[in-house]
Amino acid sequence: MIRTFLFDIGNVLVRFDFSKAVRALAALSDVSDESEVLARIETVKIAYEDGQLPRTDFIREIISILKYRGTETELVAAWQDIFTANEPMHDLVRKLRANFPLYLLSNTSDIHVEGLFRDFDIFRNFTGATYSYVVRASKPHPPIYQIATLEHGLVPAETLFIDDLAANIATAKELGFQTHHYHPDRHHELLATLVTHGIA
Repeated sequence: MIRTFLFDIGNVLVRFDFSKAVRALAALSDVSDESEVLARIETVKIAYEDGQLPRTDFIREIISILKYRGTETELVAAWQDIFTANEPMHDLVRKLRANFPLYLLSNTSDIHVEGLFRDFDIFRNFTGATYSYVVRASKPHPPIYQIATLEHGLVPAETLFIDDLAANIATAKELGFQTHHYHPDRHHELLATLVTHGIA
């Protein structure tokens, strides 16, 4: 029986288009080729989301490696302006919240969390969250799931984990979670999964 839900964020609760951030950064940088911008920031992005770089160092690194000419405010805005609401999921979350505790498990950063909670009311429906940048662990590696389990008192066999990436789902299954591999264009498949668990 499902008693708890554990949600990924990107391409689950919100869709995202990281190319929007890349274009915005390229427009104000000496590095104008978008593929080069992406290649240069990838390592820094991963270190930031893994909690290895604090926000100030992340911003400083991006400014340095791109020769970024914009302001820090513009950089943060570009980093945050990649999300759009996945409305069918928002409707579902509001309905589930009446009967189940809901938690977040996400590879993310404080800049993204700040923007998401500012821009999307849906995040007020969650009881708690485990973020990679806080716990310095990330999916698909087991420690972040284990941390979330302890932090929120989850029983994996009674928790439905919803994520858009197969690797993340595979680890969750190995750790005993119920799972659903989600795609925002196939929201009906999640509804069918809920029915199989007796949740109409």
